[in-house]
Amino acid sequence: MKIELFIPCFIDQLYPETAFNTIKVLEKAGCEISYNSKQTCCGQPAYNAGYWEQAKEIGTKFLSDFSESEYIVAPSSSCVGMVKGGYNDLFTNTIVHNKCRNVQSNIFELSDFLVNVLKKDYFGAELEGKAVYHDSCSGLRECKIKEEPRQLLSRVIGLEMLEMKDTDMCCGFGGTFAVKFDAISSAMAEQKVNNALEMDADYIISTDLSCLLHLDGYIKKNNIPLKTMHLADVLANGWLESTEY
Repeated sequence: MKIELFIPCFIDQLYPETAFNTIKVLEKAGCEISYNSKQTCCGQPAYNAGYWEQAKEIGTKFLSDFSESEYIVAPSSSCVGMVKGGYNDLFTNTIVHNKCRNVQSNIFELSDFLVNVLKKDYFGAELEGKAVYHDSCSGLRECKIKEEPRQLLSRVIGLEMLEMKDTDMCCGFGGTFAVKFDAISSAMAEQKVNNALEMDADYIISTDLSCLLHLDGYIKKNNIPLKTMHLADVLANGWLESTEY
């Protein structure tokens, strides 16, 4: 299956290893990947900050960077959620209305694509320890993802998945929220981390590195023995060359 890969700007700049692991997982699933190196941002930061004209300019470039006919896959439900939902505000009844609708119907977050399109959930991954899964606001509410990442993680050898309290509550990042209301944002991160610690977890796993970036900042600042991992990094961990899937 041919797909187009969308790597969000902050992953490209801060977490390139997650981008490469996304490619590894998709290739192992049998995908032929196309990557447009001219791609940049979906426009979400400007949109969330209220600068819709600037977001529309960035979004117009996004629509020109991707085709209408191929699946588009991204390791970020917040960016996928922006395209699926935010673009309705920016491009409804514009000259790119139809192309926007086609792109919206073709773009998928990684776990959604693997489980619901490719029908694959085992990749021979191995990771020892206990983990909790954090449901990001965008993943749960905009992309309607809940069971898909859990299904994939349940097939990781050596990993014990636990359900922490209030797993579907916001971590406190929320884009500009973390800047405008930093004290509340930090308190929400503390609550999320404490919920993970109550489960004696070694890892917090999510589909959104923006959430994990926020949580990891709190964890490192307070020297807490807890690690954060993106789903793609887990699925590409501990592979053996002879693994069949």
